[in-house]
Amino acid sequence: QVELVESGGGLVQAGGSLRLSCAASGVIGRIVDMGWYRQAPGKQRALVAHVITGGTTNYADSVKGRFAVSRDNAKDAAYLQMDGLKPEDTAVYYCFALIRRNTVTNYWGQGTQVTVSS
Repeated sequence: QVELVESGGGLVQAGGSLRLSCAASGVIGRIVDMGWYRQAPGKQRALVAHVITGGTTNYADSVKGRFAVSRDNAKDAAYLQMDGLKPEDTAVYYCFALIRRNTVTNYWGQGTQVTVSS
């Protein structure tokens, strides 16, 4: 049973920083993509940043230059360093992992709240 556990969310003032962590356990197969989505109240879940196998990263335009995503393949973990936070970054942040065994399956974490005050 694959489980993704996030940590690091919280309340921060605008301009501040947070670092989210996501640890995967029970992985059988290979993590081919790992990263973060977020969902603000009344909005759809949207991709924030992710790292595919080989190290290529992709970011939503709204976070480019402020957020940095990384992976530790040995630990089946992903991280999101968030600097220069803005009130519009307030959302529940969800870790995801695409795991390939015979097929590719997407797994989600339970979510961690990030609140940025103005």
